[in-house]
Amino acid sequence: VQLQASGGGLVQAGGSLRLSCAASGGIFSRYAMAWFRQGPGKEREFVAVIHRNGERMYLDDVKGRFTVSRDNDKKMVFLQMNNLKPEDTAAYYCAGRSVILTDTNNLADASWYTYWGQGTQVTVSS
Repeated sequence: VQLQASGGGLVQAGGSLRLSCAASGGIFSRYAMAWFRQGPGKEREFVAVIHRNGERMYLDDVKGRFTVSRDNDKKMVFLQMNNLKPEDTAAYYCAGRSVILTDTNNLADASWYTYWGQGTQVTVSS
């Protein structure tokens, strides 16, 4: 399985961006798909996940501003980011792993994911 992230860019504070992640290979509908980010000098952190069962989970700092969604037919996952702040500046990575419907453990744990896309840079200016 290969993941390809795109959609990053430079935006002013308060602006919006939509990140996309396209998957190739595998059975996408069976995956939990997540977004992580890594800012300058920071560790990689969980941002959002959408389970194969449709459940979503978010980092507290992005709740109400970011929305994760998926299109299983197109094998894509999206991250709509609104009201961006300078502290959202980071490289954003999509990640995926096959999961059973009832397994909702470890979804925020980067080490749990099997597949990773390359990062797409998001820079928010003040």
